Amino acid sequence: MNNTILSLQNIAVSYGGEQVLGGFHLDIQDGEFVTLLGPSGCGKTTVLRTIGGFIQPDAGDVFFYGKNITALPPHKREVNTIFQKYALFPHLNVYDNIAFGMRIKGKNEREIKATVHEMLSMVNLAGYAHRGISQLSGGQQQRVAIARALANEPKVLLLDEPLGALDLKLRKDMQVELKKIQQQTGITFVFVTHDQEEALSMSDTVVVMDGGDIQQIGTPTDIYNEPGNAFVADFIGESNILDGLMLEDYSVRFAGHTFQCLDKGFGKNTPVDVVIRPEDIDVVQADSTHITGEVTAVTFKGVHYEIIVDVAGFKWMIQSTDFRAVGDRIGLSLTPDDIHVMAKSEYSGRFGDYSTFSDEMDEDMQAAGEEEGKADEG
Repeated sequence: MNNTILSLQNIAVSYGGEQVLGGFHLDIQDGEFVTLLGPSGCGKTTVLRTIGGFIQPDAGDVFFYGKNITALPPHKREVNTIFQKYALFPHLNVYDNIAFGMRIKGKNEREIKATVHEMLSMVNLAGYAHRGISQLSGGQQQRVAIARALANEPKVLLLDEPLGALDLKLRKDMQVELKKIQQQTGITFVFVTHDQEEALSMSDTVVVMDGGDIQQIGTPTDIYNEPGNAFVADFIGESNILDGLMLEDYSVRFAGHTFQCLDKGFGKNTPVDVVIRPEDIDVVQADSTHITGEVTAVTFKGVHYEIIVDVAGFKWMIQSTDFRAVGDRIGLSLTPDDIHVMAKSEYSGRFGDYSTFSDEMDEDMQAAGEEEGKADEG
């Protein structure tokens, strides 16, 4: 049985003559927690706004339970949106904010009262009904916005980076809260974020996007363990991504050594990308049977050490509980299960070497990307 609640077919959207989406397809299943994940400016917010009816696509159609709703305005769609700025009414208290949509629909006050208290209980704000919005913390305001959206009984809830303004601890608490609410209500959630950890911890399905295109769709486990290309491997967690040669099924050569692997179907002597996650590498004595290199940097991360190792000019990252000092020569041990082979793509050669790696640079680049994204998607 087809359980598709939303279907975007051949969607094209341009801003100022620049195409953001072109021929975009996505099916979303009823009751799913779907996350659109990607860097700022990749088109994920545009997808969300197209579903919500805030953007009219240049081409293509949006279907809701098989019915074409492309021309339907936002207020006529069975969809509610929560933005990063919660857009609560500052002159109304918590109760009246949540009741607002139901009053517009003409529901009676007894029904409204019962629903408001049910929603407040669901978002752990029982007893806050008569508080003013300005008396609430950011996390509490966010939960009021969720309660207000849920009170309207949407079939789909769209969430556009709703946790972005919260501090880290509150953000993690709200991730758990949101997932719980989604499971409790059975409402389809479509969530937009550029935070990989958020996507992996909350979602049933992750849609990884870049440049207006879907790079991979899968469960969080699939996306992490079996990335589809170098972009996905690099964007989701840390990855060492190397040039390799698939000699034959289950045999791949990279970094000067031949390894048994679990991959097949690439043909013989085919150039490939090889992904090794830093946590999958075991540190052993340097010898001729292992990949060997020199430790160039060590950072203590609390749970483990992050070790950068120079192997013939290529910088690997290793995450290990064993300390190694800068200047040590070490061996890297891998099992077939640690090796993930991917076909070459347009992203090959652009990621996976940690020679310019630093947390600060990462943050600077992300901040620049966010500013660019605001301009792109504003």
